[in-house]
Amino acid sequence: MNSPISVQHALTRRHFFSRCGVGLGSIALASLLRPDSALAAAAGAGVAGGTAASPKRPHFPARAKNVIYLFMAGGPSQLDLFDYKPRLNQLNAQPIPDSYLTGKRFAFMDSSFKNKSTLLGSRRAFRQRGESGMWVSELFPHISTIVDDAAFIRTCATDVFNHAPAKLFMNTGSSQFGRPSMGAWVTYGLGSAAQNLPGFVVLQSGPRGPRGGGINWGNGFLPSAFQGVPLRTQGEPILNLSTPSGVSQAGQHRVIDAVRDLNLQHLVETGDPEIAGRIAAYEMAYQMQTSAPEAMDLQGESAATLALYGADRSQSSFARNCLLARRLVERGVRFIQLYHTNWDSHGGPGENLESDFEKVCQQVDQGSAALVKDLKARGLLDDTLVIWGGEFGRTPMGESRDKTGRNHHIEAFTMWFAGGGVRPGLILGETDELGFGPANRADRVHVHDLHATILHLLGIDHLRLTHHFQGRDFRLTDVEGEVVTRLLA
Repeated sequence: MNSPISVQHALTRRHFFSRCGVGLGSIALASLLRPDSALAAAAGAGVAGGTAASPKRPHFPARAKNVIYLFMAGGPSQLDLFDYKPRLNQLNAQPIPDSYLTGKRFAFMDSSFKNKSTLLGSRRAFRQRGESGMWVSELFPHISTIVDDAAFIRTCATDVFNHAPAKLFMNTGSSQFGRPSMGAWVTYGLGSAAQNLPGFVVLQSGPRGPRGGGINWGNGFLPSAFQGVPLRTQGEPILNLSTPSGVSQAGQHRVIDAVRDLNLQHLVETGDPEIAGRIAAYEMAYQMQTSAPEAMDLQGESAATLALYGADRSQSSFARNCLLARRLVERGVRFIQLYHTNWDSHGGPGENLESDFEKVCQQVDQGSAALVKDLKARGLLDDTLVIWGGEFGRTPMGESRDKTGRNHHIEAFTMWFAGGGVRPGLILGETDELGFGPANRADRVHVHDLHATILHLLGIDHLRLTHHFQGRDFRLTDVEGEVVTRLLA
């Protein structure tokens, strides 16, 4: 693999072009023969062998080629979805033993300590599903049909108990601003087979965007070519992308050529790799004027496919985004992330575990299951890793709010994975009788372990995918992370 080890902090012009294999003469010759190849050559400078759209070799044979990450923003309650706890139900409304709370931290201290929160059993009916016998609640009738195609980890753990930093931690491996997101790391390391679309695409649904916004899919200190590109599902896929009225195609092309030439001149003079990314961004934007609308247009999808997802051709929804994710995989996009809100279930207005929770479950259930089924039917699941989960889980204790709710919980929560080299039908980890933490400490799967495993499935050694910044080599897994070998097929 032409692994991105680091972009050197100080490059002379000669060293810059000799390192990247891009000389002024080759750029000029390429521009005479084929203008777009000059852009590719320039944009590859300083990015270890190519642009974000240039596929690169993995460290070792990959199980997965693409990732679709279904991010449930707000923290789904695993105890009402996947982690069936009869003992918790029996002890409903009783105080939780102090031994569980000692040394633990929660987002809302008053509701967990001062008011001595009591245990809250789930009101949902659970059934064992599939040959695996995975417990799934009545709220997920569609996801319950794919349990034998998925692997469930019930002992996921994180370090951060508030939404924005916890989302950042799940996406970047750090709760600090400025770190690259997982999608940025993946496209930095592997590039993308998509020629006319970004390697990393973001789709959003729900009443609002995820807390933290664009930093969750940012490039951090990596070149800007690797940041996630949000595509809108209504109107123009990307704002300000279409040609303004009164501007001819020829006129627009002259402007683009002039900007490219100025940027190329500046690139040659300074050797700044960020300029190469700027050149690539202009070229990608020009190509996406036709490719993005085509990818987002569902007119060619059959009525049967739309019915499978429960999607409408024109109505924005999570289900529609799931179908769009499959289309983006077919077009070579490396990393697609879907955010859906709102899973915050404290019990306040719009956030109770009764009608509000039922509503958000219904919004994602059919589309999530349909995506796995559709990928499998089209022979794409083996090469596509599907991930489902939020930034943390929910406590076994209830909260003192207007209605029923649960606090943020970092000790144990459930995520599931399908395809892309994951062992189907696996149930990894078991929580204690109250669902508070792992019954066996050895089953704890930390966020850094999840990241190491995802990279491994893509053929990347997480210890070797690094970028030199501010005096040291950074990586997605920081200084931790072990591959969860039991998850592998």
